[in-house]
Amino acid sequence: MKNDIRDLALVLESRLRLVVIESWDERRVLETLTGLAVTRAAGLYLWSVTEGLRRFAFGGEALDEGESCAAEAALRRVRHDPLPNLYVFCDLHPFLDEPRVVRLVKEIAMAEGTAAPTLVLVSHALKLPAEVQRYAARFSLALPSEEELLSIVREEATRWSERNRGARVRTDNRTLQQVVKNLRGLSHAEARSLAQGLICDDGAITQEDLPELNRKKFELLDLGGVLSFEYETERFADVGGLSNFKRWLSERQGAFLARRKADMPRGVMLVGVQGGGKSMAAKAVAGLWGLPLLRLDFACLYNKFFGETERNLREALKLAEQMAPCVLWMDELEKGLATGEMDGGVSQRVLGTLLTWMAEREAPVFMVATANAVDRLPPELLRKGRFDELFFVDLPDVQTRAEIFRIHLSRREFDPERFDLAVLAEACDGFSGAEIEQVVVSAVYAGQAQLRDPDQQMLLDCMRATSPLSVIMAEALDDLREWAAGRAVLA
Repeated sequence: MKNDIRDLALVLESRLRLVVIESWDERRVLETLTGLAVTRAAGLYLWSVTEGLRRFAFGGEALDEGESCAAEAALRRVRHDPLPNLYVFCDLHPFLDEPRVVRLVKEIAMAEGTAAPTLVLVSHALKLPAEVQRYAARFSLALPSEEELLSIVREEATRWSERNRGARVRTDNRTLQQVVKNLRGLSHAEARSLAQGLICDDGAITQEDLPELNRKKFELLDLGGVLSFEYETERFADVGGLSNFKRWLSERQGAFLARRKADMPRGVMLVGVQGGGKSMAAKAVAGLWGLPLLRLDFACLYNKFFGETERNLREALKLAEQMAPCVLWMDELEKGLATGEMDGGVSQRVLGTLLTWMAEREAPVFMVATANAVDRLPPELLRKGRFDELFFVDLPDVQTRAEIFRIHLSRREFDPERFDLAVLAEACDGFSGAEIEQVVVSAVYAGQAQLRDPDQQMLLDCMRATSPLSVIMAEALDDLREWAAGRAVLA
């Protein structure tokens, strides 16, 4: 808080009479302003629509009780104050479409001399009218550092222990460090609230708490719309094959979590056939690294209004950085960045926004992009240096197909040992992982119709009734393999 007080004092020394502070943590803003008023030996007054204008102190009385609840009346009082007092207006934004209120704010902001009062507007979000914008300084409270976050978690653990006759909160250092990293981007009050929620239920902080912590953080940051939070991330053991991709990720996990800027992994692109497991692999990255997974939906990104699409993307990327460290999954990237001139240049502007962010971002956001029609992607995105590596996800080989059968049978609580997986794997040559899953699903339905569990023959029958994509789109698959040869690493 000392740094916030010092930095805010520097803003006021520039003789700006209008300061805007956007924050969800109003309590901490007021604590900071109180500390500033003490150092400046200035009076501090607080306004709200419910309490009116009053001196901000313990038991402070309202000024002109009742009348000063009106925003215009309160601002007139500020306008005629000859002393360099601080006036804090909480949630004035609903009144900033009233001409008299806007004019009074502007007159306060334009006041000259050393004895004029300073108006501080505090709200969760505040857009100033155009005629006032250039007179205002915006100030943001510093978010807590990792040391402060660790201190907050420990304080909440101590309070829980005191309420429970000295019982200790159970955790381990690895989990504690992950909790601290996942609390980054939140205010002091938000971090404290989530820390309380972690501990109060069972007096323990475990790995099982991390997904729920990430979900609550996502809700606090209000990332809904273009970004979605993937609550269930696939366990990496549930991804058949992709041995090269798994090894590559394992080798870089420590470097990413250590967040050394010089060698921090930045992202990968997965290209390949539909249903080959690209999306599952993207989910599994977050599961393997114990990080929240955010999905960027390009269908929600595009907006008919000029400039809105690019702004939506910038806001989504900014909010992803607030969730850091995290994995950002951009699925079917070609649908949002396909080259063409029929959209008024929107896709080109979106591409430029994305490339700038990829080059300049410093937050630990690991990007996983997936694409089916790689020929539709702009060449600027695919050049060396954009991604750490480009992986090609081909159709599964025979060993991988057997493993996929094992995974999907086990998920549905059928014993894989009752089936000849080698025969099944040979019989479904050319099937993708998604198509194998549908074979299992179809066999389950057939078994339910016959009031018995699916067997080997049911699975074989379902295979024969399926025309895999590798047959239907054989030419396109051959072209994709030809493109990937020498350009991508086999996953």
